[in-house]
Amino acid sequence: MKTALLALGALVMFSGMPAVAQEAAPKTRAAVRAEAASAVKDGTIDNGEVTKPAAPMKSTKNRAEVRREAAAAEKAGTLVKGEGPGAAASRPNQGSRAAVRAEAASAVKSGQIGKGPDVKK
Repeated sequence: MKTALLALGALVMFSGMPAVAQEAAPKTRAAVRAEAASAVKDGTIDNGEVTKPAAPMKSTKNRAEVRREAAAAEKAGTLVKGEGPGAAASRPNQGSRAAVRAEAASAVKSGQIGKGPDVKK
């Protein structure tokens, strides 16, 4: 009984294999190339490594409006100057040169920072 069931199972399992092999006949190189070319032409697939480029950005304002907005932002102090976002915040010493030198001298005198060869690296 077990042998009959195993034989029946094997027959069912392997009976579909020849049909699959007959359906999957290999395509010729020319057929594959023609299929790929038509897919690129249809837009089904992209050509090359890069996808379709984004549409170029177009400004909705003219030059005079942009200049006016920039001048207003600079006047209000909301325009960030320097190398990147928050560049003004990274420069805490906004005083004059004399004020900065006096602050540095008092820090050296109080021992908050070292001077010359005493500075530890």
